[in-house]
Amino acid sequence: MTKRTAAKYKIDRRMGENIWGRAKSPVNKREYGPGQHGQRRKNKLSDFGTQLRAKQKLKGYYGDLTEKQFRRIYTEAERLRGDTGEMLVGLLERRLDAVVYRAKFVPTIFAARQFVNHGHVTVNGKRVNIASYRVKEGDVIAVRDKSRQLAIVLESVALTERDVPDYLEVDHNKMTATFVRMPVLGDVPYAVQMEPNLVVEYYAKN
Repeated sequence: MTKRTAAKYKIDRRMGENIWGRAKSPVNKREYGPGQHGQRRKNKLSDFGTQLRAKQKLKGYYGDLTEKQFRRIYTEAERLRGDTGEMLVGLLERRLDAVVYRAKFVPTIFAARQFVNHGHVTVNGKRVNIASYRVKEGDVIAVRDKSRQLAIVLESVALTERDVPDYLEVDHNKMTATFVRMPVLGDVPYAVQMEPNLVVEYYAKN
């Protein structure tokens, strides 16, 4: 098992939830946390603990984001007009790796980052290899011609465990996705409940 895969499953176990809705998640068999003390009875979380958990779950969902990166995105969301929690989700969904994942070009958000970093993706016809690149409305994201027959792409497109959200227009024959609009929380097909309002409360106090 790769470090990347192990880390992904560890997040699931720690949260006690199958946060990506994957059939292979160990939470489907064991709902308790990892480690020798994972089965101990859980104490009720404090307000701080609940807010921290919401932040860790949302941050963990988007893969290898560091706390510094996530905090920077939150700070930007705070400056935008509108609900900060909704803006936070919108900015996260505008990341190129998130769009590649949502379009079902790859099976996981972890694979999406690697796929972008390895130069398999173009934005408006130009190759972009920065996972954090922020797409805009109307941008066309495509899998490069020579990468369209990769096994990981073909297998992901065939997966039925998740659907493409309606803020993307995807053509799997051409392997293109158009970013139609910035989504709000209710548009994003999270497999579990995300609570960005608690993330806002967490950063407001810390």
